[in-house]
Amino acid sequence: MAEQQPIRFGVVGSGWRAEFFVRVARLLPDRFRCVGVVTRTAERGAEVEAAWGVPTVRTVEELVTATGPTTDRPELVVVSVPWPVTPEVTTELVALGIPVLAETPPAPDADGLRELWAQVGTSGLVQVAEHSPSMPAHAARIAAVDAGVIGTPTHVQISSTHLYHAVGLIRRLLRTGRDEVTVRATTTTAPLLDPRGRDRWTGETEPQDRWHILATLDFGAGRSAFYDFTENQWHNPLRTNRIVVRGSHGEIVDDAVTRWVDERTVLTSRFERRVSGIEQNLDGFDLEHVSLDGRVLYRNAFDGARLADDDLAVASLLAATGAWVRGDGPAPYPLADGCQDHLLGLAIEEASRTGAPVRTAREAWADA
Repeated sequence: MAEQQPIRFGVVGSGWRAEFFVRVARLLPDRFRCVGVVTRTAERGAEVEAAWGVPTVRTVEELVTATGPTTDRPELVVVSVPWPVTPEVTTELVALGIPVLAETPPAPDADGLRELWAQVGTSGLVQVAEHSPSMPAHAARIAAVDAGVIGTPTHVQISSTHLYHAVGLIRRLLRTGRDEVTVRATTTTAPLLDPRGRDRWTGETEPQDRWHILATLDFGAGRSAFYDFTENQWHNPLRTNRIVVRGSHGEIVDDAVTRWVDERTVLTSRFERRVSGIEQNLDGFDLEHVSLDGRVLYRNAFDGARLADDDLAVASLLAATGAWVRGDGPAPYPLADGCQDHLLGLAIEEASRTGAPVRTAREAWADA
């Protein structure tokens, strides 16, 4: 059997999120190879080359034709640029016949989503980099739900990540399609200390008013969700992650799974993370797997790279996209799902701003 070659990908953009993909390639050279990065200026290109150790070019055409300092054509291109630019770059790549993995969201607003779908929706070349369902803990929860551990999933409560990320996870757990959804939401403010930002401790010692959105989503057929997100919840250690998945025969609350077994038996078990590198274990700090009742539901396919959960999710999505490009696997997160997730995220924002219910319609991508 021939050895599988690393997935070759390029990146358009050089911001914070773009670096996640390049870093994964640097840590897993046997699995991924970043062949080049497109930057707008030569000055930024020089900075990226020095910091990331990859060649840069100025145009998409240079990247995909492997001209200039790049030597290999990419099998796919990650688009990680400001929201208004994403549809433009995605459309340009599709016109060149290049598979795309577009960062979230694929367009800035509902009209932009519709226009992008009209231009490239039927191409079959666009995936969206929604990585939340690929995070180890969420992947294990999804596997448990898919295995029927809590029966038919009916309701999700999530307080961890925002808008389209949360919606993507909700829809995956509830197995909803892309039909009409009714969204209700409110925004309040309350004092909260914010001791840490993206890059550093803030030094803040007194609470300030922060916004807080609560929303409900009614998917119909008895399926619903509750969304709870506070300003800077991604980084604020004073707000922890919470998730509840309710089903016809039990529920998952964070890492605890309670379910019906028979007429007189209800059991509660926990997802268990097996991690190396603790105390006298000398194998280095790394996630090995996540299990439930002795059954492994998630296994780290990138052991030895010592990746954080977010990086593991990026690596999993990149690997799945590469397999899809090579015809070795299904589409990991099609554009239609990325459009639906952002549409519902926009509905949450609109409902929270106006105080009125928002009913989304079936869009052109509904049956894709």
